[in-house]
Amino acid sequence: MEKNNKINNSENIEVIKEVGAISYKALVKISERVKLGAKVMDIAKFSEDFLKENNYKPAFPLNISINDYAAHYSPKLGDEAAFEENQIVKLDFGAEKNGFFGDCAITIDLSNNNQKYIDATNEAVENALSIIRHGTRIRDIGREIAKTIESKNLKPIRNLGGHGVELNELHSDPFIPNFDNNDETELEEGMVIAIEPFATNGKGIVTETDFIEICRFNKTVNTRSDASRLLLNEIEKRFEKRPFAIKWLSDIVDSKFRLYSAINELIREDALIPSPALIELGNGIVSQTEIELIVEKDSCTVLTK
Repeated sequence: MEKNNKINNSENIEVIKEVGAISYKALVKISERVKLGAKVMDIAKFSEDFLKENNYKPAFPLNISINDYAAHYSPKLGDEAAFEENQIVKLDFGAEKNGFFGDCAITIDLSNNNQKYIDATNEAVENALSIIRHGTRIRDIGREIAKTIESKNLKPIRNLGGHGVELNELHSDPFIPNFDNNDETELEEGMVIAIEPFATNGKGIVTETDFIEICRFNKTVNTRSDASRLLLNEIEKRFEKRPFAIKWLSDIVDSKFRLYSAINELIREDALIPSPALIELGNGIVSQTEIELIVEKDSCTVLTK
């Protein structure tokens, strides 16, 4: 596998360390606001404001995935939902600077009854980190993650996992599985990757829902409506191919209905690639932990800390 050389020089490594540090700091600040009665939308807004105040952009919209939702859930415009008892909340977030991305996630248990899920993914990360170095096989990382989660009588989610991180590309090869997928590919010194275990008491598989709030630009198309055309131009200019939240475009059109109708048209025309919210197939409780790291000769260094 070709190493992501665009990151692997001293100047770029310093930038990605900086981005990783602010990503983790943001995640901690966000997590402190996840309390019973707090509005989900307020948390999302805080995440964006925090990075803006520190002169960073979001690498992607804050994912606030609750209970059996595993990923890609971000509140829609006008959402008034608040956090409730017995919820387990996944926060997935990262910062961007000059095409370098941070990516990290934690889980918060508002019920105080689901700590074993959090322990499972936290320990899976720690055990994976203990074996990561130049030459470590992808399958061995997955096996270590699965072994840890299964020791808690839970299941790893098999169709979600970690990924490479490259300049201007948040999700690149290699895919880092949460089980032994027989991938003999070896990590190389200087690679930047994210490790992302998910644990559940369900079936260990996620499926797409019809809830869409996160998209990214795909291509320019001819559209029927003026609103769609205006939005597409603005999306390409503002975000290029970075993921964005539809609500971030509420300043472009004059109503929620027109905004989401226009976005749906752009999705149908393949101008946008949607990221539907993902739910556990067996409606199981889901926890998530994610860290970003750089592979070294004899170990690795966590960037999101």
